[in-house]
Amino acid sequence: MPSTIVTLTLNGTERELIARPSTTLLGTLRETFGLMGAKRGCGQGGCGSCTVLLDGRPVVACLVPVVTVDGCAVETIEGLADGDRLTDVQQAFVDGFATQCGFCTPGMIMSATALLDREPDPTRQDVTEAICGNVCRCTGYEPIITAVLSAAQRRRAAAKADV
Repeated sequence: MPSTIVTLTLNGTERELIARPSTTLLGTLRETFGLMGAKRGCGQGGCGSCTVLLDGRPVVACLVPVVTVDGCAVETIEGLADGDRLTDVQQAFVDGFATQCGFCTPGMIMSATALLDREPDPTRQDVTEAICGNVCRCTGYEPIITAVLSAAQRRRAAAKADV
């Protein structure tokens, strides 16, 4: 199968590349665009370290052939912050000590961001389900769940303040 031209919106900017059929979205993000936030963990979709948002939905980039994202929007951890200003989810992870080694953190944050984008007032169960595809070997899940719930509370408070 020949290489294909793929056009995607990556962190808000339209990008174009020539992709081989066997190349994954993860490989493209890391090797073509130099975005190292999505981590290469298990390579089988089981750890969530490579989670990114594809048209707003969390996906494990190691399993997504890049040729299938033509015309799609891809958001990585690098696209979340506004310069030095972290998003509410990122700040909640920092404030809540929800990271240790940091390997799983980008994937966790992307999964949490997708959850809060669709459900502004999640339950603890909602958070647990949203991050169930993301493995953390260091922190344990309690600080992560607490950070996501804190981020949701911050978003709701900010939305009230804007009214």
